[in-house]
Amino acid sequence: MDEGDFEAYEKEIQALEEEIRLLTEKYEDMRQESAFFSEEEILKAIKSLQEETEGETKGHESLSDLKAQLESLETDLAFLMELTGFHFTSHSKKTVEKTQNRTVQKHRLSGKCHSIPFQVEFQLLEMQKDEKVSAVVSDLSIVMESREDSNVSKFVSRSEECGDIITFFRSLSTYAEWYEHRRHTFLHFKAKYPDIVTLPEGLLGDFIILRNPKVPGFELVMVWKIHLDEEGTTTPVLDLLPKVPEQVLEQSTRSVGSIPGSFRSALRLLGIEAALESLIRALGSAH
Repeated sequence: MDEGDFEAYEKEIQALEEEIRLLTEKYEDMRQESAFFSEEEILKAIKSLQEETEGETKGHESLSDLKAQLESLETDLAFLMELTGFHFTSHSKKTVEKTQNRTVQKHRLSGKCHSIPFQVEFQLLEMQKDEKVSAVVSDLSIVMESREDSNVSKFVSRSEECGDIITFFRSLSTYAEWYEHRRHTFLHFKAKYPDIVTLPEGLLGDFIILRNPKVPGFELVMVWKIHLDEEGTTTPVLDLLPKVPEQVLEQSTRSVGSIPGSFRSALRLLGIEAALESLIRALGSAH
């Protein structure tokens, strides 16, 4: 090894020794500084650390509670669906415009209210001013199978024109509930009195025919319409229309003519199901 290499190694060793010395001094300074912390300060530091640890633990607990919260929300949603009859099957949302105080979105909803399917499209404008948010619905478009009913069609057209989506959903819920109630009632009496009750248009029709097999040609047509006006008010309208052979009509015009009035009186006193039950039993006992 020549003299130049020896000098280089010696300088490197000296540099390492100097670095060790500086680190040793720094360690001693830190140890001495730590001795100046009081017991109270040390306890505060430990308590602060414990609070941070507990906060993190609570955070983990809240994450574990998300499943329970989700189940609770699903239960609430199921209750609302049962209460209102609405079952939404799809929803899409597209943001058309977004600024600091203004947001415009296009929504599309589809689903059923009881047994009536529907599809709704609308544009929602949300504006924020002084920490208050206002929303305006426009471009409302509604598709319903029941729109073939002229009354329903007029109501839907008015809702679209006014952009009144709240009234639409509220009125649809009431209308569909009556629609479903009529269907269940027809099904019940058809199953209970299959020889007397006939459903020419099925369960979705608005009338049933009552016949006594022992009295050929004599029929009672019970009409049950569900009227929905342009304002969204639903009203059930029921009436009874006798269909009697001419020879029977000539013999008992007075008694047959009183049947519709008696039925309407029974509706007011007993309600729909009890009045219909009474009518069917009376018809079944006739000879």
